[in-house]
Amino acid sequence: MMAIADLWRENGMWTRLGKALFSPKPEGLDSKVEQVKQQLPVPVFWLLGKTQSGKTSLIRALTSNNMAEIGNGFQPCTKTSRFYDFPSSSHPMIRFLDTRGIGETAYDPSEDLAWCAGQAHLLLVVLRALDMNQAEVVSAVKAIHTQHPNWPIIVVQTTLHEGYPTSGLGHILPYPYQQAPFPAEVPHALAQVLLYQRDWFKPLPVHFVPVDFTQAEDGFDPVDYGLDALWETIEAVLPEGVIGLLRGSEQHKELLDFHAQQAHPHIIGYALLNTGMGAIPIPAMGLSLVLAVQAKLFHSIASIYGLKLTRRLYAEFSALLGTGISAGLLGRELLKLIPVYGWAVAGAYSGALTYALGKVFCVYLYGVERGALPDRASLQKVYDEAFAHARQLLKTRSGN
Repeated sequence: MMAIADLWRENGMWTRLGKALFSPKPEGLDSKVEQVKQQLPVPVFWLLGKTQSGKTSLIRALTSNNMAEIGNGFQPCTKTSRFYDFPSSSHPMIRFLDTRGIGETAYDPSEDLAWCAGQAHLLLVVLRALDMNQAEVVSAVKAIHTQHPNWPIIVVQTTLHEGYPTSGLGHILPYPYQQAPFPAEVPHALAQVLLYQRDWFKPLPVHFVPVDFTQAEDGFDPVDYGLDALWETIEAVLPEGVIGLLRGSEQHKELLDFHAQQAHPHIIGYALLNTGMGAIPIPAMGLSLVLAVQAKLFHSIASIYGLKLTRRLYAEFSALLGTGISAGLLGRELLKLIPVYGWAVAGAYSGALTYALGKVFCVYLYGVERGALPDRASLQKVYDEAFAHARQLLKTRSGN
């Protein structure tokens, strides 16, 4: 540890990060970013369902983005489908593939299968609970399962309130649909249609989750009914690294304010990007790129909090956090000297470092907003826990 601290003093790592923050981005950064992005796998949540089945509402519930952002974010990718990158097309951590028009025209999934080749997958089949005309959707699911039998399949049965016997009936609490058979509180007619739809998928290895995602003005509470059950099911079928990154950490109340929630997906995107940047197999060559990406992250987070990242703000933050983070940057370069696995380890290390820096910067800006800065011990605790959390998840996520 003393050797790393000596390196930190000699190289002035906080100063180097500060220069990256307030200097023009290095030449070739954009092309290198694009190169690394192409090499990083982006998990695909493939949404299969008819128009108006609730696919956009499902994305909103999973990402906490509003409907307008999602609607404006879709891009065409094949003749019959489009995709939505979360949190953005520049730094995607999850890709939602939306297959449109199923049930209106015959659908052949082969083109979408080719487009998804080589990426991680979750097949989310979205059925309106009272829609019994789903033959095209079921046929597409069976065709996809035949070609990729190991892909997990979750059938999300939506708009449950349409099956309530009276308009004034609210959601049943606690959530009853994970019980088998359904308890008596579930309206008989609704239970019948849910079970009837499930019969269509026998004998496929399918998980079923009834949900009802509504708007506040619709009068149903909660508005994301069944979301916890959906998350539990997703967590059961997908690798820990994917879901842990998407859901984030809830260890600190400072990280649960509105701005921190908005910043979280951006932190993930930059962390994944630096996982690739940090693995550049030439000591010190990748460091300038890692610092440049971290600089972009700092500016992005500050803008989310409605603040301009000034030299004074950065100096105060770096003084509060101390020298440990800079030593960590140098430690990443030393990791590359480990025979055989050094590059891969350094990549995950860089990603975890970026994630932790982003999280601790949110805590600092939370204090700036309220005029009560956190002390160094509090920041160090947040950093240490975030780094450990991300280190394991990014290791899982990257397969190293």
